[in-house]
Amino acid sequence: MMVSVVEDHVAHLAEYGRVPIGFSVAEVFDDQAVAALGRGDSAIATPLATPYWKDYDSYAGNRPSDWSKRFDVSRWTFLAASVDRQRVGGAVIIYDDPQIDLLHDCQACALLWDLRVSPAMRGRSMGSALVSSVKSLARGRGAAAIRVETQQNNVPACRFYARHGFRLERAVSGAYPDLPGETQLLWRKTLGGHFVAHPANERGS
Repeated sequence: MMVSVVEDHVAHLAEYGRVPIGFSVAEVFDDQAVAALGRGDSAIATPLATPYWKDYDSYAGNRPSDWSKRFDVSRWTFLAASVDRQRVGGAVIIYDDPQIDLLHDCQACALLWDLRVSPAMRGRSMGSALVSSVKSLARGRGAAAIRVETQQNNVPACRFYARHGFRLERAVSGAYPDLPGETQLLWRKTLGGHFVAHPANERGS
C-alpha cells in the first residue's frame, strides 16, 4: 500500500470534502469520564441505547467547500492523504490566524481544524500518518503546540488524540448553543516546552 501525504491547494476543497467525516455515535463520555481524561487517566465511555449518526459537514456553512466563503484561508495549510493515488483523507492546520477564536488564548498553538479519513481506511494508520505530517508542519511554522477540538460524543476521536500524546486542556459545556447536549473538549499536544493544563471542567465559560 503506497501512502502519500502532501500539501494540497485551497482550490481542491470540493475534492477534500468528498472524503466523509461522519461517524456513528454509539457511546459518550459522561462528566466523570471527562474529568478522568483531564487528569490523563483512562476513561470508560457510556454506551447509548440508541446510536445515532453525526456528520459535521451536514451543518450549514460547515462543509470544506464553504470554508473559503466564511474565512480568509490564506494562512491555512491543507493536506491530502492518498493511497495508490486515490484520495482517502486529509487535514487542515491553522497557525497565526487572528480570526480563529480557538487560537486567541494560545498564540503559540497551531490548530488542527479538520482531520478526516475515508471509512474504508479508518483503523489502518492513515490518521496517524496525517497527525505526523501535521506535527512536522506545525514545527516548521514555529508552533510550540497543537490544539484540536472534539466533543464528548466523539469517543473514537478522543481516544485517537489521547493515544497520540494530546492532553485534555479543558471541557466547556454550553459552548454550542444549538447543540446543548454536547460538551466542547479542547486537547493540546506540546511540540517542546512545558504544558500548562487548564481546569478539566469549565461550566458555561
